[in-house]
Amino acid sequence: MTHTLIIGGSVGGVRTAQALRAGGYGGRITIAEAETEAPYDKPPLSKGLLTGSAGPEDIRLLTPEQAEAADIDLRLGVRAAALDPQHRIASFDDGSSLGYDHLVIATGAAARRSPWGDRDGVRVVRSLADAAALRHDLTAGGALVVVGAGFIGAEVAATGRRLGLDVTMVDPQPLPMTRSLSADVAAAAMAMHEDAGVRCLMGVGVTGISGGPGHLAVALDDGTELKAATVVVGIGAVPNEGWLAGSGLTLDNGVVCDEYCRAVGAADIYAVGDVARWFDRARGRHVRAEHWTNAVDQAACAAHNILNPSDPRAYEPVEFVWSDQHDWKMQLVGDTSGLAATTLLGDATADRRFAALYADGRGGLRGAVVVNWPRVMVQCRKAMREGTSWDDIETGLRAIADTTARSEARP
Repeated sequence: MTHTLIIGGSVGGVRTAQALRAGGYGGRITIAEAETEAPYDKPPLSKGLLTGSAGPEDIRLLTPEQAEAADIDLRLGVRAAALDPQHRIASFDDGSSLGYDHLVIATGAAARRSPWGDRDGVRVVRSLADAAALRHDLTAGGALVVVGAGFIGAEVAATGRRLGLDVTMVDPQPLPMTRSLSADVAAAAMAMHEDAGVRCLMGVGVTGISGGPGHLAVALDDGTELKAATVVVGIGAVPNEGWLAGSGLTLDNGVVCDEYCRAVGAADIYAVGDVARWFDRARGRHVRAEHWTNAVDQAACAAHNILNPSDPRAYEPVEFVWSDQHDWKMQLVGDTSGLAATTLLGDATADRRFAALYADGRGGLRGAVVVNWPRVMVQCRKAMREGTSWDDIETGLRAIADTTARSEARP
């Protein structure tokens, strides 16, 4: 009987196991997870878990009972320590080891730690334990300072306002979420946060954090000092690849993989999710992505290739990300960076619903940002999958916009 060993109970790891079983895999499947918690979903950690609208059991990806029913050996509290690809053996920090026929690395990424020192009251949001500790702090009240205005930071800032806290968001970039949003949409996002009561200090860096829980001080490089009861640091993540040092696998900001999600030089090893850096044919280079949809889609690809070694499928995603902030449900597909959208349906600074479209320069759609307009996003994702021409996309979406406007104008 063949054995597929999955290191990491992330969404990528769990979905790989489930896809293997759904595809008829009859071999042994083991998921080895470092946390003692049964696998859980990460997106709610910066939202529902903090407000109390969701609890740990609401976000489970795989319970022990579900694992048993699917004949998946779920091992919790075992952290991978080393890998010997030549002999196909993974070792763990409790002294145990497991052999495998196929290995799937799904260890995710860890929050980048505060460079200003770890102290009580300074939090990151990456695990269920992180979210529980932060919820405890936030429910105690007091000012919240969020360092980092990426998606996690922006979501935590929005959640803080929802809880009625005084919130300040700080980032050295001039606008929030600039890794993913074009400047015009990022400016609209900042206005949305400010309208909701978040104090946005952009273009300024942190030089130090002092004090203790409930009485913290955040020093900025312009001489400002912010008082806070709680500080959340959201300055990115680093792939959990340290345990692979000495394995011989190629590591470079993640496990370097080919277009089939296979580790370079190791046909029996795959990597999925935040830890994977795969060759993207569309870009012509290696890419690492940190979002839920990427992990889920890579899991399906890896499972297919394990099940069909003679007919491998390249991983060629249409990237899709979403984020809930205040009254915005923001959805992104494709590449939405740059200075400004090619076409804007609605007014990003005034309308609660709008869509920013980005042309690829070759007569097609490069990406789209859609806020509170799911029908438009459905069409954008479809257009990117099918390679619809820019003129047809624009015509179709303007028709949707006109229909929406007429519907809302009816008495």
